[in-house]
Amino acid sequence: MTNFSDPLFQADRLSQTHCEACRADAPPLSQHELEALPSQLPRWTIIEDSDVAQLKQVFAFSNFVQALAFANRVGELAEEEGHHPALLVEWGRVTARWWTHKIRGLHKNDVIMAAKTDHLYANEPIS
Repeated sequence: MTNFSDPLFQADRLSQTHCEACRADAPPLSQHELEALPSQLPRWTIIEDSDVAQLKQVFAFSNFVQALAFANRVGELAEEEGHHPALLVEWGRVTARWWTHKIRGLHKNDVIMAAKTDHLYANEPIS
């Protein structure tokens, strides 16, 4: 079980962590881990879509070009880590959803990628 109260799992550290290869029999996050997520990723919400738990956040931008540039950077990050989100690009916003398809739910990789997405949004200028 992942201990999200452990300093190693703080959002800043998570954004520097890499995803691990996920198997179809990998354990999803436990109820305890799910309950700890809001303190680690406060802007992300846990949603259910087709009975699959997902992490979701909407990122705001000044225009479509900035939103598209951010979505492309998230896509590059996803390729680097081998873990891919659902991205919806609209004028002035990007909706990102992370979940692990193989287990039809949330895995530690999703938490890592959500933290990396936050880090990208906060620290890399999008023009």
